[in-house]
Amino acid sequence: MNNPSMRARYIADAVTTASPGKLLVMLYDRLVLDLVKAEEALGAGDRQAASAQLQHAQDIVIELRTTLRTDVWDGAAGLAELYGFLLTQLIQANVRGDAAQVASCRSMVEPLRDAWRTAVLEAGAVGVAARVA
Repeated sequence: MNNPSMRARYIADAVTTASPGKLLVMLYDRLVLDLVKAEEALGAGDRQAASAQLQHAQDIVIELRTTLRTDVWDGAAGLAELYGFLLTQLIQANVRGDAAQVASCRSMVEPLRDAWRTAVLEAGAVGVAARVA
């Protein structure tokens, strides 16, 4: 897709039509991408680009934390604490220009993303099986 407006429309449509679980995985995917790009930018000495990526990553973590339903799941409080810790680490990494700290954050986020992706896929498989049965 070389046309930027077509790409933007495709992305907007994908977000609009995605299930809540798929949206969660999309947020995590983007968070990981932001962290990878921030690490690369810091490695290249481009603090400005790294800062933009880290600020976007912070926005995602804030969104994840504010939309977390702590009244629905017993583990939500612990996840909220992890999001708070991650946010602090991202801010510090941005202030310090610390690629290792960004990598540490990514190492916390990737297993969460993978776990949510698996959960969403399994929930979808269960839903399809229930509709077929």
